[in-house]
Amino acid sequence: MIEEMVVQEEKEIVTTIMTKKRFSTMIEKKVKEFSMPYIDAVLGVCEDRELQPEDVARLISPQIKEKIEAEAIRVNAIKGNSIQLDI
Repeated sequence: MIEEMVVQEEKEIVTTIMTKKRFSTMIEKKVKEFSMPYIDAVLGVCEDRELQPEDVARLISPQIKEKIEAEAIRVNAIKGNSIQLDI
């Protein structure tokens, strides 16, 4: 009985630890599943997991950052290179 409780607690701890890879996977899944922009997916994952957006900067992979930047350039939210490739 006690061993089962310890195993259950360990499983809960493992599922609550957010790694960069797990966070990126969750973002990619939201983008594909709901056809949403990456920044919205990041905010959605933050909301689902009850995380503050300002606290997850370290979890966002360079690839996701590049995709967010490309989307922002595409909608003229930020200035970027004059030559842009479709991603």
